Amino acid sequence: IHPPQALLPATIQTYDDHRMAMSFSLACFGNAAIRIDDPGCVAKTFPDYFEIFSGLSAQAVPVLAIDGPTASGKGTIASLVAAELGFGYLDSGALYRVAALAAQQAGADLESEGALASIASEMELEFLGQTILLDGVNVSESIRSEQVGLMASQIAVFPALRRALLLRQRDFARLPGLVADGRDMGTVVFPQARLKIFLTATPRARAERRYKQLIDKGFSANLNGLSADLEARDSRDASRAVAPLKPASGAVVIDSTSLSINEVVQAVVNAWHQVSVKQTGRLT
Repeated sequence: IHPPQALLPATIQTYDDHRMAMSFSLACFGNAAIRIDDPGCVAKTFPDYFEIFSGLSAQAVPVLAIDGPTASGKGTIASLVAAELGFGYLDSGALYRVAALAAQQAGADLESEGALASIASEMELEFLGQTILLDGVNVSESIRSEQVGLMASQIAVFPALRRALLLRQRDFARLPGLVADGRDMGTVVFPQARLKIFLTATPRARAERRYKQLIDKGFSANLNGLSADLEARDSRDASRAVAPLKPASGAVVIDSTSLSINEVVQAVVNAWHQVSVKQTGRLT
């Protein structure tokens, strides 16, 4: 037997055999890109297999989780920190926005939890750097509209939808490391993250930042309307039954209201180095 020098990407047809799904899933530890068709076949013996398995595989990768409310700057900070550390980057909010856009395009009822979860599970999604493809179409800009953002916040309350996107999010955890931003990165998606940051700012500062961001991208916006929308989203995010927005246990809380982007990035990077030295004896 002459094994290959490296495992190659593959799609596994399970033929409704849970043993096929479970055994071939182990190939991901060899850094192979493996897609398991019909992963639900494991339900006959181990319904939570992939949820638990994805959590274990994610723990082997150093993760820095950044959570915070809308327009807190977490996306900008997370992407810059990822570049500074040489890590991968997950914008979890983009997944919910893509799911919302896909649901809108399909004419789905945004109150139908089952339909939304089905769309989130089946949509063909690809991240190519800063480019996001939905069913082969570039939606990088269209998902950033305020309307799509409001829809994303609306559908994010459904447990079945969040479960459908959980494995997709955890799959981003690859060596050498990952910086993930969202609203439940440190509490649900990556509870074992090496460092958890909760980034916030005053409502007025966040509304002004969001207003500038939308205007710069060519979208129409109203500052007072944005302030009202942010308040509504904050309330919805904090009060939902599943994964409510809150600082994770042990999270470092950073108020960025009066800080520059560079100052926040440096504070996060310094915190990462400190916890890394403490836990591993190394900077990363």
